[in-house]
Amino acid sequence: MGHDIIRELAAAIDRGEPVVLATVVRTDRSVPRRPGTKMLVHADGRIDGTVGGGEMEARVRAEAAEALADGRPRLLSFDLVDPASGDPGVCGGTADIYLEPHMPDPLLFVVGAGHVGRAVADLANWLGFRTVVWDDRPEALAELADSLADRPGPAGPTPAPVTATGPIGAALAEHGIDATASIVMVTRNVDLDLDLLPPLLATSAGYVGLMGSKRRWATTRGRLLDAGLVGDQTEGDLDRIVSPIGIEIGAETPEEIALSILAQVVARLRT
Repeated sequence: MGHDIIRELAAAIDRGEPVVLATVVRTDRSVPRRPGTKMLVHADGRIDGTVGGGEMEARVRAEAAEALADGRPRLLSFDLVDPASGDPGVCGGTADIYLEPHMPDPLLFVVGAGHVGRAVADLANWLGFRTVVWDDRPEALAELADSLADRPGPAGPTPAPVTATGPIGAALAEHGIDATASIVMVTRNVDLDLDLLPPLLATSAGYVGLMGSKRRWATTRGRLLDAGLVGDQTEGDLDRIVSPIGIEIGAETPEEIALSILAQVVARLRT
């Protein structure tokens, strides 16, 4: 059974699915399962294996959901003696269970495959992000794929970013933009921003940054509101947009701009 759990854990990691591995690490006296017993808890609540069932397992699953929310491991200790005092069982022993969350690499969705977009994708790939680059110009995506194929990273060669074109709403849906995802917009003009921002704001992305000056963002924001392009969203929703994007380092080259952008993205993920 333990080998089956490890195989399923590896498969979940390959799928980019967040899971928690629960392992019984210490027991004393009478308990349902012995040290080394493993259970895998999926984000949707499904489990593979068991650490003994009953109320103790229910508490492990609840704590696993918390571990998935904050990405932090934890050690749980259970007394299985007196349910009247809150113990999750009457076996007569004690057990420690270690919860180890396995989170997918963070997703970075880059909008725009120009000079800065390529530099952002290159650095993000090197940093270990799952990187998707969208552009309405297939030829720009082809150039990006050629230039970034199998570039060296800290742990060896990294695959080229995934590329996408066509309706951006379909690309966002395909790649599962959730609150852990970051969106970096390095687009070429305001008119394109007006088309792209409404579907981007409809996602739950935790970070949406737009390259450009304060004046450009003020113009874009005003035109979105004047044209009613934000739909069901409110003016307050536009406050999610970070613009100008990146931290101030006096960046000039595309590579320096990418560094300032990714520093801001990483800071948002770590705090």
